[in-house]
Amino acid sequence: MKQFDIPLTYRSSFISQIKNSRKANDPRKKDFRPTTLDFGDVQFLIARHFRFCYGVENAIEIAYKAVEENPGKRIFLLSQMIHNPSVNADLQAMGIRFIMDTHGNQFIPWEEINAEDIVIVPAFGTTREVEKILVDKGIQIEKYNTTCPFVTKVWKQSEKLGKQDYTVIIHGKHKHEETRATFSHSSEYAHSIVVRNQEEAEQLGAFMLGEMDIDQFHETFGNQYSKGFAPEKHLNKVGVVNQTTMLASDTQAIADYFKGVMIEKYGEENIKEHFADTRDTLCYATNDNQQATYGLLEEDADLAIVVGGFNSSNTSHLVELCEQKLPTYFVSGHDEIVSADKIRHFDFHNKRMLISKDYLPEKRPLKIILTSGASCPDAVVDGVMDKLLSFFNPSRSKEELLIEFEV
Repeated sequence: MKQFDIPLTYRSSFISQIKNSRKANDPRKKDFRPTTLDFGDVQFLIARHFRFCYGVENAIEIAYKAVEENPGKRIFLLSQMIHNPSVNADLQAMGIRFIMDTHGNQFIPWEEINAEDIVIVPAFGTTREVEKILVDKGIQIEKYNTTCPFVTKVWKQSEKLGKQDYTVIIHGKHKHEETRATFSHSSEYAHSIVVRNQEEAEQLGAFMLGEMDIDQFHETFGNQYSKGFAPEKHLNKVGVVNQTTMLASDTQAIADYFKGVMIEKYGEENIKEHFADTRDTLCYATNDNQQATYGLLEEDADLAIVVGGFNSSNTSHLVELCEQKLPTYFVSGHDEIVSADKIRHFDFHNKRMLISKDYLPEKRPLKIILTSGASCPDAVVDGVMDKLLSFFNPSRSKEELLIEFEV
């Protein structure tokens, strides 16, 4: 895989050595059991796979290159490049300005942007409408386009489906930047509709089977379908693609559900004429992170700390998995670990910060699951570990522990 030139401040030599050791012993990533870091009174269970993904490293490299190659020029990002606060703060500190927030609300009017400006497209991609605005202004959007290749893969799959007269069902959060971009690109070639979860999938399925009337359809799906979408005739051939950071198991369950709907409606012998198999659009890093989290949860542990941006979809799904089994705390960095008795953490269900006390049980050795999303720097995870270690009396140093992981 390509090696990217990203700032060393995002890397951790400690975590890198552990990952390199696991990779050397398991190059095909068949073993998703966690790594145990035993410091005596506290043990950290580290996921087999967590790191910046290909798309994130590619985006960071391109953004830093844009600054390096354009001294004195105004440089803009359409919105947050990735969902990580420390990376976005670093970019802003370099003078990069954001044109929009993550919901598409303008910070800077389009009238203020001109052909001399540099505009970076974020890793989520952008809509066709925004692309047209930039091109009409004479801005070369290809030069600093950081759209993740796994996102563009979904767009190409949607185009392929559209050219074969399939309607594209997008499993995603319809307000998320990536889903907005995918919906826009998909709608150019295919009738498209967004379903957020299994519940919405089953509501759409109910309409397809004649169990929901047209008024209920419009009330349920509102602005989640493309212009000109006629549900009575555009749901007889469907394929499912996804926002790449959704849970792989959820996307597969939704695809299987719609396949079942089509079998019920048209018969198994006709399924190929009405349902397209599109199971290859999930991001590999999202899938690996999720598989590694399942591996973590097979171990006995006392709590989980998940590190990442609070608006990161792939990180919130890891939190969702962990909290099904044990107390889980979602933090963006070490500053939220206030003391051995108090932690600030994010409740992503209700979009609010919480403060919990006595979050570290008195049990010894204490076993802590530690993992992160695909947009979180290893250095941030290392900082969280260091903060937690400071509350204990470790029986050995990190340097002594690394002897076990010499390659």
